[in-house]
Amino acid sequence: MMAPTFVSSALSALALVSTITLTSAGALKKRDLIAPASPATNWTFLGCYTDSVGARSLTGATYNSGTSMTDEACVAFCISKNMYYAGTEYAGECYCGTSIASTGVPAALTDCNMACNGNTTEQCGGPDRLTMFNTTIPPGPVGPFDNPGVNGYHSLGCYNDSVAARTLTTGVQTTGGQAALTVALCTSACAAGGYTYAGVEYASECYCGNTISNYGAPATLTDCNMVCNGNSSEYCGGPDRLNMYSSQTAPTGWVALGCYTDSVAARTLTTPEYGIGSMTIELCTSTCKTAGYIYAGVEYGGECYCGNAFSNGGGPAPDGSAGCNMACTGNSQETCGGSNRLNIFQQSGTTSTTTSASSTVASSTISVGSGSATGLPSGWAYRGCYIDNANGRDFITQEPDSQTNTVENCVATCVGLGYTVAGMEYGVQCFCDNFLRNGAALTSDSDCNMACAGNSAEMCGAGDRLSVYSNATLQVYVPPGPQKTNLTGNWTYQGCLLDNAEARTFPYQLILSNNNTANNCLQSCQTFGYGAGGMEFGDECYCGDVANIAAAGATLMPESDCNSVCSGNASYICGGGDRISYYEWTGTPLNSWTFASGNDAGQYEFLIGGVIVPLIAAPSVNGKVTFLEKWGTGPPNSTGAYELDLNLLNNFTAAWRPMHVKTDVFCSGGLTLPDKVGRQINVGGWANDATYGIRLYWPDGSPGVWGQNDWQENVNELSLQAGRWYPTPMIMANGSILVVGGEQGSNGAPVPSLEILPKVGPIVYCDWLDRTDPYNLYPFLAVLPTGDIFVAYYNEARILDEVTLLTKRVMPNIPGAVNDFLGGRTYPFEGTAVLMPQHAPYGDHLVVMLCGGSIPGPEFALDNCVSIAPEDTNPQWVIERMPSKRVISCMTALPDGTYLILNGGQQGRAGFGLCTEPNHNAVLYDPSKPVNTRMTSMANTTIDRLYHSEAVLLDDGRVLVSGSDPEDTRFVQEYRVEVFIPPYLMGNPTQPVVTISKSQSDWAYGGTYTISVSSTPSKISLMGATASTHGNSMGQRTIFPAFSCSGNSCTITAPPNAHVCPPGWFQLYMLDANGTPSVANWVRIGGDPASLGNWPNFPDFNVPGV
Repeated sequence: MMAPTFVSSALSALALVSTITLTSAGALKKRDLIAPASPATNWTFLGCYTDSVGARSLTGATYNSGTSMTDEACVAFCISKNMYYAGTEYAGECYCGTSIASTGVPAALTDCNMACNGNTTEQCGGPDRLTMFNTTIPPGPVGPFDNPGVNGYHSLGCYNDSVAARTLTTGVQTTGGQAALTVALCTSACAAGGYTYAGVEYASECYCGNTISNYGAPATLTDCNMVCNGNSSEYCGGPDRLNMYSSQTAPTGWVALGCYTDSVAARTLTTPEYGIGSMTIELCTSTCKTAGYIYAGVEYGGECYCGNAFSNGGGPAPDGSAGCNMACTGNSQETCGGSNRLNIFQQSGTTSTTTSASSTVASSTISVGSGSATGLPSGWAYRGCYIDNANGRDFITQEPDSQTNTVENCVATCVGLGYTVAGMEYGVQCFCDNFLRNGAALTSDSDCNMACAGNSAEMCGAGDRLSVYSNATLQVYVPPGPQKTNLTGNWTYQGCLLDNAEARTFPYQLILSNNNTANNCLQSCQTFGYGAGGMEFGDECYCGDVANIAAAGATLMPESDCNSVCSGNASYICGGGDRISYYEWTGTPLNSWTFASGNDAGQYEFLIGGVIVPLIAAPSVNGKVTFLEKWGTGPPNSTGAYELDLNLLNNFTAAWRPMHVKTDVFCSGGLTLPDKVGRQINVGGWANDATYGIRLYWPDGSPGVWGQNDWQENVNELSLQAGRWYPTPMIMANGSILVVGGEQGSNGAPVPSLEILPKVGPIVYCDWLDRTDPYNLYPFLAVLPTGDIFVAYYNEARILDEVTLLTKRVMPNIPGAVNDFLGGRTYPFEGTAVLMPQHAPYGDHLVVMLCGGSIPGPEFALDNCVSIAPEDTNPQWVIERMPSKRVISCMTALPDGTYLILNGGQQGRAGFGLCTEPNHNAVLYDPSKPVNTRMTSMANTTIDRLYHSEAVLLDDGRVLVSGSDPEDTRFVQEYRVEVFIPPYLMGNPTQPVVTISKSQSDWAYGGTYTISVSSTPSKISLMGATASTHGNSMGQRTIFPAFSCSGNSCTITAPPNAHVCPPGWFQLYMLDANGTPSVANWVRIGGDPASLGNWPNFPDFNVPGV
């Protein structure tokens, strides 16, 4: 037996409403809105259509207006863009298109309930609803197309038919006769007759029925190829073919519950039945019924899920049906859910259940109110007066308005459709569902004070008030919302923020497919120092700064735009399509950078023009600086090596003493040896013999006086055991030279091993280098005070036994970027590393800091420094954000215990032509300050310092800055040499003077040594001799020894052992009370325990002895 139907009559309903006294004058405001029938010549009103942020119904031109939107203005705009469709939405938005997308379908006219902000008497759509207009002129008829549906009917596609055996058995006459037939006229006639199905055929014929008869079945869509006599823009079947329409929202025996949320990791219906294929709603529901399930759900166009309960917090989608926008793969006229959205169906006569968390669905028994209806079906009773439309509609299914509406009629209609809850509103409206939605709130029974249109003795709600009846315990579904409490850290929800897929509001994106929540996302942002962030489209997390919002022009949008549930917790919202659930850190700032000015910012100064683009720069114990260059990219007459004398800067030729190497030092490593003359060593190189090369230079001469010695090399006498390109050398505690890593040269195979010089035993294979090639070149090495050796490479770190050179302990992985843990710190994702200061009595564990680097793929530079104390019981990396991103950078230790970070770029990695966006700013890092307050933005240079740039500490306390070999037409090959003047030398202070005799310059561990000073020192520092290349300051170490002073004499206690201070040469600085450093004196600490002074014993090499 058919359920009662209601025939709507706008005039009679209006007449009825006009006779009723309302308690709220504003209750009918939305019903008064009109849409102009003809907003422009040849344009007509089509009705109210669905829309979605993620799948627009009109995909052409668009514009927004905050104050002057009208339907006429929107249509005029679309005309100017040569579009055939125009739609207004959300009071101030205008959309245009040449056709309506398949996701746009007719909706209830009452859904378009927002007044235009430029004309409050006109309707301009609503949330996810378009007030739609179209034209067929110019340039001609649009289409023809298959009408997606009208008058509550939706298209089923093209069906076969036969004169002798009709698919729909009742032929009906339509207004205007066959010559005027349209789909709208046919569906209207069938609706008036109470028929479920309507069909148009042969351009002029209309058929109705309640069943599909005589084996009628879908046919090829193109068989329905005749345009309607009354509308040439739409099809009306063909010969023996029907364009078929149905008013059913679900297959027979099933009830459509609407669009529900879902998640791959937490399914709403837990039993999958069909994978991708020719899916239809009928196929899914019949399969679930056969398998014994009462619920069926279709998703993503071709997936089917079954269940007897709703699980994992799944429930009605907060954005209504907008997310269910994908056509079924087996019938493009049906909708089969969407991305993380299910079209849910329930078998008629079954009971709705849920396993959702109590925070999502609250079940309670509502006391029966004073409803006056009698003769209700068994079990049905009044459940109270509820507020409608406060957060969206309380019911999903609305029946046509009726002037004969009564409680009994509405309840009977809902029972007939398989629903367990009925509601009456505005006297003439009837709604059906299985529960109340959108957090519907109970209000006073007196609010439901409008008499039913069909029985003035009964109450049928009022304006935005529903008289609710049910035959079961009433459930009120509380939709998911943004998480505002129990947040980790001092985060505060700010609102739903605009985003743009083409130009993101925030720079860092994480995809958390299964675990995106506010806490998981924001904890990542917080850890990496970002004070703004949020979630988008359910599984996306974004991090950045508040300043990014203004830069992107992003603004807060309606809260309803954020309608995607979190992939990690369906009880909460994680943004929407191009919308971010936005949070801001409101606690103590995550970073507190200082931006210095004047003398406090330091200063860059030009020093001298160069003769080569150096690959390695290294200060010498003779007060000069050696430069080595790679072959092939410098001047053709270069000798490959030079020594810069800072006392001869006024004579360019004299300042640069030519020196010579025999093989290509491209990407080699260097050190100052602990022998008694401080020879410099260079190992490895570009290819062939060069990769085996060991080169030695004995510094001679003095400031202002040229020396005579040169680099010595003979690969046939002295060579590495394995050829190495990009190796790192280090002086061990026993005075030997450890050489680690590299490749075979010329971008060859890895050399995943280490060896000792002078040669001791065979090379040692390192699986960790083999596994991480090619991202581990120029690894960072350090002798640890408690013994053994620290090594950092790519994004890993470990401790090696100093005797066996095998792994003793593995550190946690080195953090990279907030959105990419694969970010690296060594070549080619080249960052830079230093050791933090060691202070007497050396009880604190040594801290290693790595700054900058890059990530694979897009190769965005890292904007953080990370530090660790490897000797801790449970060592953990500490992340500190830098003021800017930096890769292929340099870092120079200063005598006051601070560090200068400089050079490099902000995008790319090491290599020729691979880095852009030069970073001209210097940053001073002060480890004496609290974490996250240690960085100060200093002065800027005007010179690009990219690949193959260097920075070293000069004896006078300035930093010498050189090089840049980008091999890129965008950036010059840089020969100029600069100095950076730190703040302690700004304003031309008088530098204190330190005098030390030769007998006091060679220190034994734990010994005491005397110096003469011009003023009382505040600090004395020992700065290890370094060689700077590729972000690696080989040999760097900063030590503040114990000292005592009496008058102008100070006694310094040398470090206690070779683990605290490996043997080598150090620049000794004294800082006065103002922090101004002296000019350095060079001292040797720890002697030459490996007798390097006697090595190598070959004719082509001079040795100083021990």
